[in-house]
This record gives sequence, C-alpha cells and structure tokens, in this order.
Amino acid sequence: MKLSTVFSTATAAALVAGAVSADPITLRIQTHYATEHPTGQALATWIDDVQTMSGGDITIEMFYSSSVVATTETFDAAINGIVDCDATGGAYQTGKNPAFQFVGDIMGGYDTPWQQYSWLYYGDGYAAAQELYNAQGMQLIGWSIYGQESLSSSKPLNGFEDLKGWKFRSPPGMETEIFEKLGASPIVMDFTEIFTALETGIIDGADASGLANNVGLGLYDIVKHATYPGFHSMPSDHLACNKDVWDGMTEQQRRIIDTAWQKLSFQIALSNEKANAEAAAELTANGVTLYDWSPEDRAEFRKGAQAAWEDWGTRSPEAAALLASHKAYLTQLGLISE
Repeated sequence: MKLSTVFSTATAAALVAGAVSADPITLRIQTHYATEHPTGQALATWIDDVQTMSGGDITIEMFYSSSVVATTETFDAAINGIVDCDATGGAYQTGKNPAFQFVGDIMGGYDTPWQQYSWLYYGDGYAAAQELYNAQGMQLIGWSIYGQESLSSSKPLNGFEDLKGWKFRSPPGMETEIFEKLGASPIVMDFTEIFTALETGIIDGADASGLANNVGLGLYDIVKHATYPGFHSMPSDHLACNKDVWDGMTEQQRRIIDTAWQKLSFQIALSNEKANAEAAAELTANGVTLYDWSPEDRAEFRKGAQAAWEDWGTRSPEAAALLASHKAYLTQLGLISE
C-alpha cells in the first residue's frame, strides 16, 4: 500500500472517529403551548426533525404548557439552568428590559410575517436583537410568527372612528397605551375572563389571537364582528437558549437546530395563513362581518403606534437601538417615513 494511501485512510478514520465521539446532548426546553395546540404540534415536528437530522446526537425534552415554571419565568429558568432553552416569547420579558417589546411585538409595524422575518434575517435585526439576549446570558436562535391578530367585537369595527369608547380585553404593555391614546378603553384581563366579560357586556370585544385561533376559542359564538386581515399586533415567539449551553454545542449541532427552527417558523406562518383564510370564509358564511381597514385608517393607527414606540425607545439604551433598527427597515420597506 502506498504511503499516501495509508495517510489518507488514517485521516479519514480520524475524522469519522471525531464525528462519532462528539458528545450527544439533551436539551430541556419549555413552551407555553399545549401538545394539542397547532404550535405545540409544530414543535413536536421540529423535535423530530432535529433528532432525525442529528442521527440521535441531539435529544430534546420538551415541557409543554409551562409545566416546569410559569410562562413568564421560563427565560430566567433558562438563564439559571433549570431548563436549557425558552420557547415562549420575548414580550414576556419587558419587565427585565423594555427593549424586549421590540422583539416580542412592535405593534402596528410590519404588515406580514414575511416582512418581520426579513428584518430579522436581512435588516440587521438578528444582530441588534442578539446584543439584548447576550447581555442576559441567552442566545436568540429564531422566531416563529403566526401572523396578524384580529380584534373581535360585539360592535362594528369598520375603521379608526369605531375605536372611540370601544371597551375590549387587552394584554398589558404597549398595546394598552396605544389604544388609550386612540380613544379606546382597553381592559387588561386574563383569557379565562373573556367569555363572561363579553356575555355580560363588561367589554365590547377582545384582542385574543388570530382569526382561526379565535374560532377555536369560541369567540364568534358570542360576537359577530372582527377585523381581518389584522393590522394592530403580530407577536413573535422565540427560541432562546442559555448561551453557555449554546456555545458548548458543536457547529453541526447548532446548524441543525437553527435550520430546523427556520423550517418551523415558516411552516407556522404558512399554515396559519391558510387556516385564517379558511376561517374567514366560514365566518362570513355564518354571518360574522369582517372588516379590512382602509390604507388611510391603517396609516392612522401606525401613526399612533409610532408615538408609543418613541416613548418605549427612551426606556433603555437597548430599546433605543432596536427601535432605530426597526425604523430604518420599515422606512426601507416604505411602511413609514422618517
């Protein structure tokens, strides 16, 4: 046997041995979704993709329905090693740093998930957001965005003027500030309180989720008006991992997780787009009125949202940096003007 052949064979064997000897890892991840929720089902597919592509080198133990700690505590649980990764959303961490609002839900910014994804991957968003996460000892892997949420109402919501005096369930944070300034009366309450509040007239409507999810919640058994396509809120869930855990993985392991997450992200946006379109057709046939706001009214809402952005941008240096990044990209897309 030639000496060069011996060396080639030995080198190949060493590479194979190195690949085989890479330490397998088990990632403990918590999500706020239940196993039967569409996103919970998508996460199960993501787990299968990661474990299959890694040849068993990566095992994922998923804790559904916030079964280890409360949803809002998942991020800290990952920082402190109780779990390895957080599959909830950045918006839950605005108390830690107001900048998380701009990675959780910018409110009234992008029209579609694809525009928002493009900020992350092509608008310098990933680098800007990563500074925020790394400062907390975490690594942002990626987002999943299911699309615009719809407002559900017992009264017409045909445009901007219909917000005046409109009482509705709202999540806390920036959204309440925007709608209050636009003349609406947001009331912060838990999901479990929405149905009774609608039935008794305590509220006129609710910001709960996307159109198809609202159908699943049974909201249109009570109210017969909704905005669609939505315009006001497009929250993003994230996958964020303890940075030491992430840095301790091989490059191959990191690439597999990232690639599989991008597939999950885009599939969630696509499947929800289809589900919302089907829900819109079903609701229209059943007498629910859907309101597609005019470009003028959408612009008016975005103007009100921008005032809230500017306020939140003053609350921390990281918030200012993320807002500047969003504004630059939204301007590039023609959605706002400087």
